[in-house]
Amino acid sequence: LFRKGAALEALAWVDTVVLDKTGTLTLGQPEMTNFNAIDCDATEILRLVAAAESKSEHPIAEAIVRAARERGMEIPPVRVFKAEPGFGIEADVDGRRVQVGAGRYMERLGIDLKDVEARAGELAAKAKTPLYAAVDGQLAAVIAVTDPLKDGSPEAVGALHALGLEVAMLTGDNRGTAESIARQAGIDRVMAEVLPGQKADEVKRLQAGGKKVAFVGDGINDAPALAQADVGIAIGTGTDIAIEAADVVLMSGDLRGIVNAAGLSKRVLRAIWSNFFWAYAYNVVLIPVAAGVLYPLWGLLLNPMLAAGAMSASSVFVVTNSLRLRGFRPPIEGRHRVIQETIENIEQAA
Repeated sequence: LFRKGAALEALAWVDTVVLDKTGTLTLGQPEMTNFNAIDCDATEILRLVAAAESKSEHPIAEAIVRAARERGMEIPPVRVFKAEPGFGIEADVDGRRVQVGAGRYMERLGIDLKDVEARAGELAAKAKTPLYAAVDGQLAAVIAVTDPLKDGSPEAVGALHALGLEVAMLTGDNRGTAESIARQAGIDRVMAEVLPGQKADEVKRLQAGGKKVAFVGDGINDAPALAQADVGIAIGTGTDIAIEAADVVLMSGDLRGIVNAAGLSKRVLRAIWSNFFWAYAYNVVLIPVAAGVLYPLWGLLLNPMLAAGAMSASSVFVVTNSLRLRGFRPPIEGRHRVIQETIENIEQAA
C-alpha cells in the first residue's frame, strides 16, 4: 500500500535498504534456548527472572516467562518494576533485587562479565542473543534467546541485491549475534548495539554520506526512523504508530513485498520519463510546423484538424503507455501468485 504518491517515485531512487531486525527481518517470536545459572540454583533464579520479566511487554520478556511456565513454575508477584529501553529491567521480587538485560546494562551496574564472555560469544556465534541476570548485585545467570528469520527474508535480501541495492540491518543486539544473523540472511552491513532512540540518527548518518535510504520497521520505536528515511516502509502486522509514520505499508508482513514495491516504483518512473519524452517530442516537432516554419520553404501549413488530431494522438499515446503498468508482474510473486491461482480455481469451479 503506497500511502503517499511521492513514495512511488522516491522508492525508485533508493540505493540502500535498512532493515530493523526484530519483527521485520525475524519472526518477532523469540524463544529461550539456554539458561545457565552461575553458582546458584537455576530453578530459583529462573523463577525470579521470570517474575521480573512478567511486567515487561518486550518479546524477549514474553519468551522467558513462557519458558518458566512451561517448566511448571509459579511466578511470584513483583513489588517494584523499572525498565530502561535498550538496556534492561529491574524489579523487586520476594525482597530481592533482580536485574536483567544486555551486556551494556551489566557494565553500567558495575557487574564483571569476564568469566562468561567466552560463553556469551559462543551463543552469539549461533545467532542467539545473550542476556544476563543479576540478583542482589551479583551475576546469577547467562540467558540466550533466539528469534528465527522469516521464511522469505534471505530470498528478499538476494532479490534486493539483484536490483542493485545495498542492504543493511539495524538492531540493538550485540554485534556477534547481529553479524551471525546477517550472514544467514546475506546482508551487507550491520549496525548493531543501537539504542531505540538512536535509530533515526543512524538513518540520518547514512543520508549524510549521500545514500538514499528506505527504512523498514514495525515497532513504536521505529517511527522516528521511518519518518527520517527517504522512504519509510512499515510492516502491516506491526504497530499502528509505525504504519502512520510510513510512506509504504507491506500488508502481508512479507519482506519480499519490498522487492515488488521497488520493482513497481522503477516501472512507474520509467513510464513517467517515457511519457515526458513523447509528450515533449510531439510539441517540439509540431508546434514550429503549426507556427508556419515550413511555409517560407515549401508552402506547407498544418491544417487545424490535423493539429487537433496530433494533440489527441499525443494524449492517447501517453495514457496507453501508462496503462501498460496494468501488466506489471511482481519480481517475486510468492504467495501473491498462489493467492491469484486459488482465486482463479475458485472462479473456474463456480
